[in-house]
Amino acid sequence: MTPANDQRYARHQHPTGIRPEKNKVVFYSLSSKFVDEKSAQKRSSQQVKEVIYYSLAIGHHLGVIDCLKARLECPLDDYGRWIECLADNSEARRKLAGVLRFGEINIDSSHTHCLALGLRRAREQMTTQQQGWSEQLITLLQQIENDPAMYLMVRRYDA
Repeated sequence: MTPANDQRYARHQHPTGIRPEKNKVVFYSLSSKFVDEKSAQKRSSQQVKEVIYYSLAIGHHLGVIDCLKARLECPLDDYGRWIECLADNSEARRKLAGVLRFGEINIDSSHTHCLALGLRRAREQMTTQQQGWSEQLITLLQQIENDPAMYLMVRRYDA
């Protein structure tokens, strides 16, 4: 892909003819915003910040494009075994299993607590590799807690 073509595709999309590896799950996070946060935070009240976050949230309907960056990847079969470590019928397991069922899920600030708690509780049942993925995901969840406009998109690639 040439630099001129970079602007035609969202960072998580692939140009025609170039396919991502099959049989994996990828966690993407919002990597760019259309607001200068550093200067805005210094001079903005909490109410102004909430308006900015709301504007970004509805921006999808107004043509704003999010720039997503891959943060965590794991093989599809291993992903299934990883989420099987989570407690049966738990909200964390149900949420993460959505990737297998629907092919894609979003994780936002309303999911961070239950996911982090579920991952921490299941740690002893996990392999070293699964524990590493859990720690990476918990770090991403903490970033969402610190910035409510951030979210994760999790996508399954198996076709």
